[in-house]
Amino acid sequence: MLRFLGVRLLQAIPVLLVMSIITFIIIQAPPGDYGDFIRSQMVTQGGASVAAADAAADQYRAANGLNDPLPVQYVRWIWGIVSRGDFGHSYFYNRPVADVVGERLPRTIMLALACHVLASVFGISFGILAATRQYGWTDTILSFVSFLGMTIPRFLLALIILYVLAFKLNVQELGSFYSTYYGGQPYWTGFLQFNWAKLWNLIEHVWPVIFIATLGGLAYNMRVMRGNLLDTLNAQYVETARAKGLPERTVIMKHAVPNALHPLIAYQGVILPYMLTGEIEVAIVFSLATVGPAIVGSMGIGDVYVTATLLLVLGATLIIGNIIADLLLAVLDPRIRVGRQEA
Repeated sequence: MLRFLGVRLLQAIPVLLVMSIITFIIIQAPPGDYGDFIRSQMVTQGGASVAAADAAADQYRAANGLNDPLPVQYVRWIWGIVSRGDFGHSYFYNRPVADVVGERLPRTIMLALACHVLASVFGISFGILAATRQYGWTDTILSFVSFLGMTIPRFLLALIILYVLAFKLNVQELGSFYSTYYGGQPYWTGFLQFNWAKLWNLIEHVWPVIFIATLGGLAYNMRVMRGNLLDTLNAQYVETARAKGLPERTVIMKHAVPNALHPLIAYQGVILPYMLTGEIEVAIVFSLATVGPAIVGSMGIGDVYVTATLLLVLGATLIIGNIIADLLLAVLDPRIRVGRQEA
């Protein structure tokens, strides 16, 4: 197992390198850069003349190396990461990219883990209930909930909840993680100085995002689990277990469910980077400072190093997610472990 893990981690290095090159090229492909953003801001909001704005943009490009050839910019960025752990400087935030990512990534992971755990637990449980009560009222209700979760657009549901909270329930504090009476302290300080009131305040602020993201994941997990379990319950080894006189609960939970989980576990490697985008459209609606809106915003204004770093992080999570999925499959299925040992 350790050998397999080491090989996969070594294989990830060239994959990340190629991914960083492709990402950097795609980000730089559209016309314009951050100098153009400065120019437009000076003309439209600062009231500067076009000539003065052009001069300021050219000066900014020269000072920050935006006029350098694309290969030079990439090598400078990737060498800073490898040699010093420096992911570059954000043009928009005027701070190191590592600080920008360090602020948004932990809170995004917090939301993603909460959504993932809830969607997995309830989705798999509901899928088992629906499959074992096929065509009954339980199956009908759960299938309808799954249908709604997969068909209602996330942004539409977010807008509806936002309208109800803001205009019907008169909720004042939206778009943050904590209320203002906590002094705007960082979320990690809130966790280090833990108390139940602070935790409840956090839940009050982020529950719409968690609810919307969980509903979509729950719907998918339930549909996949229901379909896989129905197929598995008709397999010969399940019929053999029944013929041996095992209780139906044992047959389902010990023999059928572990095999029905395989496709869902394999899917976790793909879903991990999607989770870390923080449900982009939902986070934008609620103005939450997570990874997803940062990617969209930085791409729109040409903040290259923020975009490239965040996409590189998502690529790394995709690789890590697939490795974790392979390890979980090996734990569930002894045939996979034997196959790897023979290889």
